[in-house]
Amino acid sequence: MASKGTTTDRKKVNSGEKYEVKYEAEKLGISTQALVGAKRATGSNDRKVIEKYLTDKKKK
Repeated sequence: MASKGTTTDRKKVNSGEKYEVKYEAEKLGISTQALVGAKRATGSNDRKVIEKYLTDKKKK
């Protein structure tokens, strides 16, 4: 059965929504600018890819 309305993808970070960027940045303990930079560096808006990139960057 088809559902009405739009669905949201919880696995992605939408840069157009400030609350999503702020939440994810606070969760990771980084600034919103660092999160947006990581998103650009990875070329992805997938939360897992961004989190992996940032944790790998912190290890170095």
